[in-house]
Amino acid sequence: MRIAAVVLAALAFAGTAAACDQPRASLPALEGQIMCLTCHTTLDQSDAPFAQRVKRLIRIRIDQCKTAGQIKAELVGMFGAGILAAPPRKGFDLLAWWLPLAGIIAGALLLAFGVWRWTRARAPGDATAPPLDPELDARVDELLAKLD
Repeated sequence: MRIAAVVLAALAFAGTAAACDQPRASLPALEGQIMCLTCHTTLDQSDAPFAQRVKRLIRIRIDQCKTAGQIKAELVGMFGAGILAAPPRKGFDLLAWWLPLAGIIAGALLLAFGVWRWTRARAPGDATAPPLDPELDARVDELLAKLD
């Protein structure tokens, strides 16, 4: 009789756990990917009432076996793309990923070109460098001779 009760209880709890046919989304992972629209931080850093409501909604959707992508799509549909911590990597939003990288590369190239030009202008024996004053040259020779 006890064994039947244990098996029956196990089957009752296993039904809800096995109901999801895809991997379950996790609340901590989604909290770092969703923004609080009132304080402009991620949900894992916010205790605002809006963040608490969104966390409850995410928990409900996780219990309904929704994937992380489905939950994020629903939140974007409700609140707009600003609720995502990172813009999507497609379409026009792809610029948000590529423009900073292009800016860093362009800045590095400009810096390298500037350093190259600066070192070329100051190279020894450069024809553009002004000649030394003969008096100064003589004084330097005298001081060097005293050091020997």
